[in-house]
Amino acid sequence: MSGPLAGLRVLEMAQIMAGPVAGLMLADLGAEVIKVEKMPGGDDTRSYADPRINGVSAPFRMLNRGKRGLALNLKHPAGREVLFEMVRKSDALIENFRKGTLEKFGAGYEDLRKINPRLIYCAISGYGRTGPYADQGGFDLIAQGFSGLMSVTGEAGRPPVKPGTPVADINAGILAVNGIMAAHIHCLKTGEGQLVETSLMEAALHQTHWHAGIYFATGESPEPNGSAHVLTAPYQAFKTADGHINIGGANAANWQRICEVLGHRDWIKDDRFKENADRMNNLQALVGEMEAVLVTQTTEHWVQQFDIAGVPAGPVHKIGQAVEHPQALARQMVVQTEHPDAGEVRSIGNPVKLSACPGTSTRPAPRFGEHSRQVLSEFGFGTADIDQLIADGVVHQGEST
Repeated sequence: MSGPLAGLRVLEMAQIMAGPVAGLMLADLGAEVIKVEKMPGGDDTRSYADPRINGVSAPFRMLNRGKRGLALNLKHPAGREVLFEMVRKSDALIENFRKGTLEKFGAGYEDLRKINPRLIYCAISGYGRTGPYADQGGFDLIAQGFSGLMSVTGEAGRPPVKPGTPVADINAGILAVNGIMAAHIHCLKTGEGQLVETSLMEAALHQTHWHAGIYFATGESPEPNGSAHVLTAPYQAFKTADGHINIGGANAANWQRICEVLGHRDWIKDDRFKENADRMNNLQALVGEMEAVLVTQTTEHWVQQFDIAGVPAGPVHKIGQAVEHPQALARQMVVQTEHPDAGEVRSIGNPVKLSACPGTSTRPAPRFGEHSRQVLSEFGFGTADIDQLIADGVVHQGEST
């Protein structure tokens, strides 16, 4: 592995999304990430329905690039001993079980810190480990509803809508990486490990800065406003002749440029639109006036015109358009890997670019238990011991490449 975290060994005892996102980001930065999967079956995303590529789950493949895989039965005493030996020689562990699950196996934070005081133990849960909901499980959908995100998503007067992507899961993974890095720096300074904790609820609530600010200031909870901003206008998606365009007129200078591009300098002195507060109070009228002009030309035409004028604007892409765009490709946000079963496949790349020590892993997602024998050997288990663990159903050795 190459990258700034080369040499950092991480055990990922997590599945589906939040934990695997954290493991993926660490692997892209050079960490050695060993995905420890449950027996039987492994990560639940392995069994998710289509799409599949030659039988390989696309969701599992996307989130587990760059990792090696070990299949381990923690219900077997020997399986727990294997885990303990790995913990002794690892730097960090990521888990997203419900509170108390690993404690039942003697593998909670308080147990493992006795084995390795330097261990960074990262726990991602539904609601966090304290408070009245500490014992409840959680999913992205539930966290989005709990946090208020769904109440401000969608169009006014319509039922609550979940944002199209699992923002609580993904943000929880990002926050976990942030916490692990902070704990790693502390460990380098002091030799002391610690518990790093975040939750889907906190990750979702973390996305509400603007809306929570409005509530704290007014005592009123904001309502959904479509693609429009809650504090400034025009700042939203508008119809064009062939689709939609996002226009960011977040200050007076940009508003004047928008008026000029659309051929309506008269709007600058229009009492309905003079100041930002006026435009917010007359948002429907503003959108109607602007769209009456915007629908006369294509999105591409208007993007070019706004770009010339220095106004932030861009097309509303479909996912396929976004990942195939030259800018996304130039930023290496699409990477190719060669999977032993799926063949040459593409994944989302590393969004963090480092000039001195870049690193994006192109190792494909592991087959179930693919590296079990290799990993155990590296942790000091002999051939006969590994054979016995496999024979006893403690470890599964999958097909290796």
